[in-house]
Amino acid sequence: MTAPNLLLLSTAVGKTAVQAVGTSAVAILSNAASSGKLLIVRTLTISNVDGTSAADITVDIYRSATAHRIAKGITVPAQSSLVISDRDNPIYLEEGDDLRLAASATGDLEAICSYEELS
Repeated sequence: MTAPNLLLLSTAVGKTAVQAVGTSAVAILSNAASSGKLLIVRTLTISNVDGTSAADITVDIYRSATAHRIAKGITVPAQSSLVISDRDNPIYLEEGDDLRLAASATGDLEAICSYEELS
């Protein structure tokens, strides 16, 4: 696995991933082990679309078969949003990394992840 040299980049593409968050940890964003890319998460926002019930979110970077938690069991009130990452606090996904999400209840939380794919 080789991370690209940020000073020698030839391509930078902005992208957005979306996900309805379930109770099992599922990747909203993955960087393949031999991609030759660096993914920079610029924003990760979790929205609670339930009208009455709060739900908890857990976010992790999954690397080498180990979950490294960024947020664990953070409550998102009903009809509210929570910013996990923003431009001032980016998340870098190296080759082989997954950014995973899990909720305390199915159907309550949705995620939007804006990121840059650099190579």
